[in-house]
Amino acid sequence: MLTPLPPKIIERIPVYIISGFLGSGKTTLLNRLLSHVPQSAVIINEFGVTPIDQQLLREHKVPLSTLAGGCLCCQVRGSLTPLLKNLRMAWDAGNKPFQRVIIETSGVANPEPVLDSLLRERWIAARYSLQGVISTVSAIMDEEHLDFFPEAQAQIAWADTVVMTQTDLADYRQIARINRRLDQLAPTATRLTAVQGVVDPDVLLNVSEKFRRLRDEGLPDPPDHGFSSITLQLEAPIAWDRVEAALVYLTTHYGKQLVRVKGLVYTPEQNRPLLVQGAAGKLYPPTRLPSRLSDDGIGRLVFISHGEINGLSEALMTKLRGV
Repeated sequence: MLTPLPPKIIERIPVYIISGFLGSGKTTLLNRLLSHVPQSAVIINEFGVTPIDQQLLREHKVPLSTLAGGCLCCQVRGSLTPLLKNLRMAWDAGNKPFQRVIIETSGVANPEPVLDSLLRERWIAARYSLQGVISTVSAIMDEEHLDFFPEAQAQIAWADTVVMTQTDLADYRQIARINRRLDQLAPTATRLTAVQGVVDPDVLLNVSEKFRRLRDEGLPDPPDHGFSSITLQLEAPIAWDRVEAALVYLTTHYGKQLVRVKGLVYTPEQNRPLLVQGAAGKLYPPTRLPSRLSDDGIGRLVFISHGEINGLSEALMTKLRGV
């Protein structure tokens, strides 16, 4: 009589999710993290059609996939499963070329559908092991954003670990207010602080997964979250002071409706691009990125707003021309 062979044990790849609202420092945190754990495959989800965040990771030679043009919670939700299947097949065929997968969700994404894919889809759940959800929260975040956008609240509520960022830009009152909101939204989450993305990677990745009860039924189609994006291309180098003046004008005149600005700008004095970032009415100092052979010299700016902003493109181009 033949003895049946025991079922083959499938090794599962650890997965971490990094979420957080627009401008809260997700990519900065990921950039620092990859310096300590370079053997990682990365999936970046960007709401805008033109991917910008991957430029921050240009110094890391990691398997990098980008899902642009919508959120993993809605528009590009169906793209995650085939991407994870492709990564798994590459892992099986390539003698384990990476040790973990890190998924950075869009700043306007609710992480629940991503959790649903990782925990409920049988093929994925058998080959990937969700280690935890990490959410970044800016210490200078406008509390009205936290009240107004349910996506921001969901990102915190689903987190196993909350990383408070930009504390160097906040006073103790702002930090105390955010901590009080975290007490309400994520009372059991581990809390860490990161300045410029600096955090102990061992502590960050050693998250303790909290009990998650996902819905028994399939997730319904989510309602329209009301965000929109505009991408502008700058075909020729342009002086930074002119770009800065135009962006300051936009963030001042369109106020809280314009929730995120990011992009690359080329200036006449050198071929290294400037990384431009702004959030919630604040424009941050630009950063020079190292040049690459693949750089095409074309500047790209992505604007994310709550609702459409009529005339934004025209206003920006007018200011760039110095009119």
